[in-house]
Amino acid sequence: MGMGVSYRHLRRMTDKTGIIQFSRHDEPLKESGYTVDDNARALLVAINMEDDDAGFAKTYLDFIKSAQRPDGSFINLKVADTFLPTIDSEDSIGRAFLACCYVLCSDDTHDSIKKQSKDIISRALPVISRMKSLRAVAYSLIGLIYLITNGYSYDNLYKVAGDMASYLKKNYADNRTDTWKWFEEWLTYCNAVLPHSLFSYYKISSDRNSLNVAEESLGFLTDSLFKNGYLSIVGNRGWWQRNGVIPPFDQQPVDAASITLACLEGYTATGKREYLSKAILSYEWYWGKNINRLNLYNENSGGCHDALVPEGLNPNQGAEALVSFLLTYQMMNAILKEREEVIHGKDKPYYIPAV
Repeated sequence: MGMGVSYRHLRRMTDKTGIIQFSRHDEPLKESGYTVDDNARALLVAINMEDDDAGFAKTYLDFIKSAQRPDGSFINLKVADTFLPTIDSEDSIGRAFLACCYVLCSDDTHDSIKKQSKDIISRALPVISRMKSLRAVAYSLIGLIYLITNGYSYDNLYKVAGDMASYLKKNYADNRTDTWKWFEEWLTYCNAVLPHSLFSYYKISSDRNSLNVAEESLGFLTDSLFKNGYLSIVGNRGWWQRNGVIPPFDQQPVDAASITLACLEGYTATGKREYLSKAILSYEWYWGKNINRLNLYNENSGGCHDALVPEGLNPNQGAEALVSFLLTYQMMNAILKEREEVIHGKDKPYYIPAV
């Protein structure tokens, strides 16, 4: 599991502008453009590569900086040489903010890159404190907590983090029932980032309510999706409405990443081995422990297939699938290698980023 993973498809998908959004099979489709979402996730992968000899971190960060508006928000999509606000989202702002926080606090990045990420963060702070999308709030909260943990004391960061955690917990309280332990009336994409962010907040606040909501909601999610002994993700053909059934397709790699990383964060927050077991089971989704019994990682190309579909695999291997898989691979390796240190005796707690 995880043997033979390489960065060669990342190299193929990246040009001087950034990581290209889509591919046809394993061939990059340059005309599909570039997104802040994908470049933010790719930036997290780059800073965790043992040797970023191609300077990918700088390439991805430069793209994110070029996409930032004067008001601190981001234009998500660039096609050819033009930024198009057609798929702008608060989520992309949260992802960009989170990635820049990890860059700023990374031990291995150059000062010039740190300075650039700090500038982006400073401009984005007023924007993230006004966001309403639950996932965007969760991404931003994970980034904020990483800043706070690493000693950055921008204006009232701790208060902003507390307000974000309260906002998530209020949505949970408003939607939770005995049979539906969730933040909204439906489950869509990257669901696990919501409990993930509250595990992170618990680490700096020791707030029991945040821990309880994180544990209960992640438990509800994993109990629902692990019923058959493997991970079966909420399909994007209709999503999962309260009182509805879980659509089995299409299952996307970014969701397996979201669940794996949230379980790893649960493990680092609580030390409970059940979270590590759940993380491993979620990660095995990429390696054939899934509804179609097919590997999502393509060892020939170094890419990751875009989805499980009723017929088998989506043959395309775009950026989102690739970078969410690679980050999950990196985090699984880091935790399994440093398992004891992660829970005991590290100078700083281990904080897992999200996709």
